[in-house]
Amino acid sequence: MSWGTELWDQFDNLEKHTQWGIDILEKYIKFVKERTDIELSYAKQLRNLSKKYQPKKNSKEEEEYKYTACKAFLSTLNEMNDYAGQHEVISENMTSQITVDLMRYVQELKQERKSNFHDGRKAQQHIETCWKQLESSKRRFERDCKEADRAQQYFEKMDADINVTKADVEKARQQAQLRHQMAEDSKADYSSILQRFNQEQWEYYHTHIPNIFQKIQEMEERRIVRIGESMKTYAEVDRQVIPIIGKCLDGIVKAAESIDQKNDSQLVVEAYKSGFEPPGDIEFEDYTQPMKRTVSENSLSSSKEGKPELKFGGKSRGKLWPFIKKNKSPKQQKEPLSHRFNEFMTSKPKIHCFRSLKRGGATPEDFSNLPPEQRRKKLQQKVDDLNKEIQKETDQRDAITKMKDVYLKNPQMGDPASLDHKLAEVTQNIERLRLETQKFEAWLAEVEGRLPARSEQARRQSGMYDGQTHQTVTNCAQDRESPDGSYTEEQSQESELKVLATDFDDEFDDEEPLPAIGTCKALYTFEGQNEGTISVVEGEMLSVIEEDKGDGWTRIRRNEDEEGYVPTSYVEVYLDKNAKGAKTYI
Repeated sequence: MSWGTELWDQFDNLEKHTQWGIDILEKYIKFVKERTDIELSYAKQLRNLSKKYQPKKNSKEEEEYKYTACKAFLSTLNEMNDYAGQHEVISENMTSQITVDLMRYVQELKQERKSNFHDGRKAQQHIETCWKQLESSKRRFERDCKEADRAQQYFEKMDADINVTKADVEKARQQAQLRHQMAEDSKADYSSILQRFNQEQWEYYHTHIPNIFQKIQEMEERRIVRIGESMKTYAEVDRQVIPIIGKCLDGIVKAAESIDQKNDSQLVVEAYKSGFEPPGDIEFEDYTQPMKRTVSENSLSSSKEGKPELKFGGKSRGKLWPFIKKNKSPKQQKEPLSHRFNEFMTSKPKIHCFRSLKRGGATPEDFSNLPPEQRRKKLQQKVDDLNKEIQKETDQRDAITKMKDVYLKNPQMGDPASLDHKLAEVTQNIERLRLETQKFEAWLAEVEGRLPARSEQARRQSGMYDGQTHQTVTNCAQDRESPDGSYTEEQSQESELKVLATDFDDEFDDEEPLPAIGTCKALYTFEGQNEGTISVVEGEMLSVIEEDKGDGWTRIRRNEDEEGYVPTSYVEVYLDKNAKGAKTYI
């Protein structure tokens, strides 16, 4: 099958068909290009979606991703990000392997088609020119033949007429011979042109046109093959990323299978465990006792001596509510037992570090406002952070020391003395961080029970909870009264409350200025932003009015009217001679 033999007379239709083929190819290119745009847009939307749900750094949301379910969700987001990357790969490969290649091929195809049809039109014009020459020689031969025939008839007429002279007959004979010769010449010319035209026409229909149409057919078949190969490439580009997409999906499945509900439940326990013991049994409140009271106090005493004390429950204090002699105030209205129980269960421990209260209620440095278990975690985290900072400063000190050694060996590289100030500063930072670490490690050890119990004064200042002595904390936090308004604590507990009240009054008694017990020099600049603190400038001399009581703060005064607390590690303290010499806190 050949277009040159089968379609020798369909030049115009072939021209239209090949143009349609190029249009189809350009349409496919446009389709692939739009597909790449869709892939890019889809990948961009997937990336934005993944980014939108990523946890924000240094936020509470980031802390929530310690749970296995949240970790699985984070893995899903990361896998979706990789999934989006594969769609970008699809777009890039389709653009480079199909769109760009086909666009270049279309330009070459158009040029080749133009050249082939130009050759076809040129051959057409040539055969048409030959045909015109043939028609012209044919008409000339016909005309000459007719002229020769008329001249012959005229000669015969003149020759038969007896009235015509011999000279006229001779002239007519010569004219007839001339016309006859011209007809013979036209015949020979026509015959030659016709033979040549037939040759040109045979070559046109059997050689030129078949060759041109064959080239056009091959061009069209190459276009068809090329578009088929592009469709295969289109599918292969998708197939190439299927394994990676499968891995992304496998990663999501693996992340889902890694979810451990028991582990998440344990993390909830670790996150919110307070360390307190559950409340004990509620003591029985005997409302029949007031009915047995006598008018005189002596009868009350004799009744008490004559009968053994009644004990209700394992946690009775040895004294019954009506027999407390401390409170002589009128009876208050009794609250229902259920109300008091609900208030007890929903109330939070109210013991605080009094020094922190005086400074405006800021979070205590030792995290004493937290339950024991949460406090232990915060202290451990603080110790770890301080150790990291110490390691960082130590590395910096080692680097400066090495640089100083290099300068000593090669003075032309730099002045070793220029590093002394920086080295001293780093050393001071390391020492300060170590003291801070020791302080927090001491608090941590105390929480974990590795240190002996501190005095009540130290416990009051740090505001530390004690889960095993919950009753003591309750006594320090709030005054518990009986339903009729009298106290339930024993004599030792009443004394303890008196001591606490006295200490509390001492902490907040600012009516008279405290006398200075020494002086101090600021080693570093401190910006006192919380209420109760005071700002100092490096090198400033101030008066000390209260020594550090173990919580890391020293109370100072400036100009007799401005006073507040500064970190002890920020000042160098000199106590007077009554304090047995000078002490230095760095």
